[in-house]
Amino acid sequence: MAAAHHPEESARAAAYGACQALGGSFAAVSVWERQLGRLRVLVNVGDLAEGEQEYPDDESYPVHEFPEIVGFLHERWAGGGEPEAWVETADGPHEEGSYCHRRVAALRRRGRGSCVVAPVVLHGRAWGELYVARPRDAPVFGRDDADFATVLAAVAAAGIAQTERLAEVRRLAFTDALTGLANRRAVDMRLDEALERHRAEGTVVSLVICDLNGLKRVNDTRGHTAGDHLLERFGSVLSLCGAILPDALAARLGGDEFCLLAAGPPADDVVRVAAELCRRASALDLGEGVAVGVASTGDPVGPVRSARRLFRLADAAQYRAKAARAPGPVVAGRDGGADDPVVRLADAAEQGPAVPNGERRRFRR
Repeated sequence: MAAAHHPEESARAAAYGACQALGGSFAAVSVWERQLGRLRVLVNVGDLAEGEQEYPDDESYPVHEFPEIVGFLHERWAGGGEPEAWVETADGPHEEGSYCHRRVAALRRRGRGSCVVAPVVLHGRAWGELYVARPRDAPVFGRDDADFATVLAAVAAAGIAQTERLAEVRRLAFTDALTGLANRRAVDMRLDEALERHRAEGTVVSLVICDLNGLKRVNDTRGHTAGDHLLERFGSVLSLCGAILPDALAARLGGDEFCLLAAGPPADDVVRVAAELCRRASALDLGEGVAVGVASTGDPVGPVRSARRLFRLADAAQYRAKAARAPGPVVAGRDGGADDPVVRLADAAEQGPAVPNGERRRFRR
């Protein structure tokens, strides 16, 4: 569990370890989703029965079918009790306080003889459960096994909590705090990966750069709270439009600058989404719309061998859109290919001296 990078990996390690330690043939870790009133299986390991998957797409069970979830795991704790594991058998109750409804039916249906169920507790609250089963011809679990499972669940809880903390740190490292979109670091990583695919497979990679108009005026006249609200509103619009493109990444680069990164969709699809983004941004009750530039390897912009090159092209297109107060996106390469003014501007910015300082500053990436 200490080597796991994601909660799912941690849950899998916990299930495997508990299965081996308790001499089981099958184990699962599930999470109790209170807001949805269901127990959802994260991972199944060991001898899987028909219909079981290691990482289920959606194996979940309504809580009302498991009275122990609410009664045993919740109400007892509210009264000062401590979590402890219990045993179920395919032949019915094995010990006082066990339950013999859904779980017993599942044991019989899947050819298993007994199971031990241990609550997993995080931060003093029922998080989920650790479930270990044995086959029909194996000795049934006993009280000692249940006590051991309680200890194993506590160890698993510590590992899951640590992995969740690390996952949250990673999420924050790649997330813009104000809008909840990806940040520049996330864009850089995804763009490098996308361009690797472009070089290896010819995947079309497109970048949409957006500069929100009127943010300074909103901050100066209505205050920074209103300015933050504008950024959040536009972030929502960007996310909505980005969802039209499969696996597109919506991000805030910083200040009033945002972007969409798409790998796979044709350039024309990306341009249509950029146009829709302009339309929706102009309808916001704050700000003055958005200046949008698009650069895509699917257009005649010349070789794109680096992320810097694609950024320069998209930034140059966005610069021209802002200067012209264009109501729609400006697209690099669609006005003369290599002679396109946007392409020439990006090339000049890369060379440096031929571009005025005020313009060159726009392309420092």
